[in-house]
Amino acid sequence: MLGNKATKYKIVTITVKKDRNCYAFPTITVGGFMNESLNLYEKIADRISGEISGGAFYSGDRLYSIREASERFSVSMSTVIQAYRLLEDRGEIEARPQSGFYVRKKVEPHHENDTCSQLGGPSDVVLEDLAMRVIQDSANPSLIQFGAALPDPELLPFSKMSMHLSSVSKDLRYVNLYGNPEGVEELRVQISKKSHIAGTPVQPDDIIVTNGCMEGVYIALSVLCRPGDLVAVESPVYFYLFKTFHSLGLRLIEIPTHRKHGVSIEALRLALEYHPVRACLFITNFNNPLGHFMPDENKRELAELIAEKDIPLIEDDTWGDMYFTDKRPRTVRSFDRSGNVILCSSFSKIIGPSFRIGWVSPGKWMKEMRNIKLSLNVGTSVLPQLAVSRLLATGGYEHILRTQRKAYFQKMKSFVSAIRRHFPRGTRVSEPDGGFVLWVELPLGIDSVELYHLALEKGISIAPGTICSMSGSFTNCIRLNSACWREEDEPAVKMLGRIAAGLLERSG
Repeated sequence: MLGNKATKYKIVTITVKKDRNCYAFPTITVGGFMNESLNLYEKIADRISGEISGGAFYSGDRLYSIREASERFSVSMSTVIQAYRLLEDRGEIEARPQSGFYVRKKVEPHHENDTCSQLGGPSDVVLEDLAMRVIQDSANPSLIQFGAALPDPELLPFSKMSMHLSSVSKDLRYVNLYGNPEGVEELRVQISKKSHIAGTPVQPDDIIVTNGCMEGVYIALSVLCRPGDLVAVESPVYFYLFKTFHSLGLRLIEIPTHRKHGVSIEALRLALEYHPVRACLFITNFNNPLGHFMPDENKRELAELIAEKDIPLIEDDTWGDMYFTDKRPRTVRSFDRSGNVILCSSFSKIIGPSFRIGWVSPGKWMKEMRNIKLSLNVGTSVLPQLAVSRLLATGGYEHILRTQRKAYFQKMKSFVSAIRRHFPRGTRVSEPDGGFVLWVELPLGIDSVELYHLALEKGISIAPGTICSMSGSFTNCIRLNSACWREEDEPAVKMLGRIAAGLLERSG
């Protein structure tokens, strides 16, 4: 490994402890060097190599910047450069021009440990007080908001939306109007144009404007399912959904989900063969809470599977516009030829949650879903619909998106770097290609619920991983929000890391 200097080996003991709730998680004990004459850059290279093998970085993850590594290991930047060059020579990392250093991707077969859970059986939905407490935390202005998946208010287009709202409010035709249950035609036309550009052709007559994406999900489930029916969801899953499932009397089967590539198609196929699944509900682009997006080949395979089994899929594409890559990711709906995909989305993350403007494309269930929408609330508020439609028509929406994507990408990188600086060794943190939620896997022995309560005492809100499953899984995981990250929040991250380290030490 180090050329002809046979004595320059590092003693590294790796113990793999497998948690049934998440993929195998190695803990590392690093001994001293056999020969203290080992060059400093070689020692740093071995330290970083140990972190990679210990699970601090995934295959394909970006490593510390040269400056970050210099500060972390208290060495010069030239020493870091030498260390990275050595790791390149070993084939462990790769340099990407104007981007940084990355863990070299390995082509390997699928393993059980690539997924965050095991396929279990159906379960009833029980609402936990803890989940409701986390939701309530999001409305507390005195807390540092790391737990709620809220956008940065400074990046929201308040001035533009206020201008458009003011304009439409002066027209009495709109003020004194309930509107149609499917929504204002002007907005549905703009959504249709936007969907065509994104590669998922949706016609204006196949759109119902909703009060956020969640109403679209609720209506879809109401049409597709009856109390007691079984719905397949990702694991971990967006915990807000449990309230919807519970209110409709539905049962769940949690499908193991790849930490980067989305729901396991193999596990889903098995679930469909052995259980009476009535519908599937997945967030395929920048999933909340994992942050992954499903590759096109997986989306195509998923579309083929639900066509083969004749099972409807509710696809939540709320995060699809918030990508950091060169182009917008496609939806499963774009690969669907069976008409089995109901597509839902929302503008809440882009223009602000308070406007509550979402939409759903029901396809062959249009009549049934329109009737339920009518019975629920007649229709979505007209004035916000018109304001959003004019924002879309004038090109303002795309301009806002470009600004937000750039800002959220930098915020995510900075937050991830802070986590890696301050959290205990062995912590794994996602580095998603879009959105602004981070999934943090702490070393085994750290109870995320206890961490949540201790963090609250310090004025910090987080979301413990256990609320993202009905099975009690993800006890050592937390979800964090990078959207509102500020450099002045680093002391809070340091405090979280200190609390986590204390819990780890106590666990032995």
